[in-house]
Amino acid sequence: MDRRFFLAATSLATLFTNAGHAPAAAGSPPVDRLLFPSDNQFWYETLRAIGAGEYGGSSFGEVLATANSIQAGDVDSWYAAWNATADRVAEEASRQLARGHRVSARDGLLRAATYYQCSDFFLHGSPHDARVLRAYKRSVECYGQAARMHEPAIEPVEIPYGTGTLPGYFHSAGRPGGRPTLILHTGFDGSAEEMHVFGARAAVERGYNVLAFDGPGQYGPLHRDGLVFRPDWENVVGPVVDFALTRPDVDPKRLALMGISLGGLLAPRAAAYEKRLAALIANDGVYDFSATFKANVPPEKLEGFLSGLKADQAPAIDQMLVQQMKTSTTFRWAYEHGMWSTGAASPRAFLAKMLDYNLRNGVAEAITCPTLVCEAEADLFFKQQPQQLYDHLTCRKTLIRFTTAEGAGAHCQVGANRLAFARIFDWLDETLG
Repeated sequence: MDRRFFLAATSLATLFTNAGHAPAAAGSPPVDRLLFPSDNQFWYETLRAIGAGEYGGSSFGEVLATANSIQAGDVDSWYAAWNATADRVAEEASRQLARGHRVSARDGLLRAATYYQCSDFFLHGSPHDARVLRAYKRSVECYGQAARMHEPAIEPVEIPYGTGTLPGYFHSAGRPGGRPTLILHTGFDGSAEEMHVFGARAAVERGYNVLAFDGPGQYGPLHRDGLVFRPDWENVVGPVVDFALTRPDVDPKRLALMGISLGGLLAPRAAAYEKRLAALIANDGVYDFSATFKANVPPEKLEGFLSGLKADQAPAIDQMLVQQMKTSTTFRWAYEHGMWSTGAASPRAFLAKMLDYNLRNGVAEAITCPTLVCEAEADLFFKQQPQQLYDHLTCRKTLIRFTTAEGAGAHCQVGANRLAFARIFDWLDETLG
C-alpha cells in the first residue's frame, strides 16, 4: 500500500509544485507581477492589499513601500514590514483623532486594520504566537474605531449561534424602511472586517444593507473561540438569516447571500437548504474543493491516494506534503492555516477533512434561488471550478467571467474590486428589482 501512496503523492507533488510556482494560466498571469516575481503567494497577497485601496482599505504608496522592504519567501520579514506600517498608520490616526480630525483618523484606522491583518498571514503554523494574537486584536480594534466614524455608523453585532455568538457588522444603507440586504462572508482566510472592501461598501453605495459575519473557521470565531470550519454551512447561515430577519430595516423578501473565495462553495451549500434567500452570489464559484488536489493524480492511482489521506498511517504522503511545505510558500501557508482552521493534526488530515467540502450528490441542484457564479480567468486556486458549479445548477443562473486583459483575472478579482462589484451588483439590482 505504501508504494501506491507514494506514486499518488508524487503525482500530487507535480500538481502542487505547478500551482505554487507557475503562472495560474500559461503565459497569462492574473496581472503582471510588480513585486515578488518568484513567489505567487507573496505577490497575490500584495495585490489583495492593493485592491483594498479601491474602498479605502489601503494606500498604494504604503503598500508598495511596505512590500519593497520584504524579502521574498521570508515570512518573518513579511510580518515585520506590515506590522511596522500598521503601527505607524494607526499611531498617526490616533494623533489625528485627538486633534479632532475624524475623517483623517477614520481613513487611517481603516488602512491600519488591513495592514495588521496582512501582517500575520503567513504565521498560522503557530496560532498562539504573540504576533498572531496582537495582529488580530489590533486589526479588529482599528476597524471597530473606523466603523464607528462612518455615517451612518457601521454597527458591530453578535449573532446567536449554538451556545455562543458569531461576530459581524451591520452596514446600514441609511434609508428609511425595509431595504434589500446582503448577507456577506469570506472564505478560507479572510474576515468580516475585510468584507468592508470586498462588497460591503459597494453594496451600501447602491442602497443595500449588508450583514457581514465570520463563521466557524474564519477570523473572529477561530481566534476568539477556537471554532473550526464545518462543511454543513447551512447550519451557520440559518442563524444569520434568523438574526437578519429580526431587524425592521431588512426587507425579508429581498435577502441575498454572497460568499467570497471558499465562500463560493460554502454559500451555495447553505443556499441549497436555506430557502429564505432571494439570490445567491458565489465569488468565485467552487463545486468541489478536493478537485484542486485530485486533478493531476492519475485515475488508476486516485483510489490509493484517497485511501492514504484517510488512513491511520501513510508516511509516503506525509513526507511528500512536508516537502512541499519546505519548498513552496503557498503550500506552507495553505497547510498551516488549513490545519488551524479545520482542527486537523497534520497536512494529510487537513486534506482528508476537505474531501467533505463539495456540492456533489444533488446539493448544487437543490439551489432554487437565482444564482450568480463568478469566474476569474487566471485563478490561482480554483481554476475550472466556477464552470463546474454553473453546469450543475438547475436554478436561474448567470456566469460572469472576469479576464486578465481587463485586469480582473486574479482569484476573486483582487486588484479590480470596483470593476467586479459593478457587474456583481448590477446583476443583483436586476435580480431583486
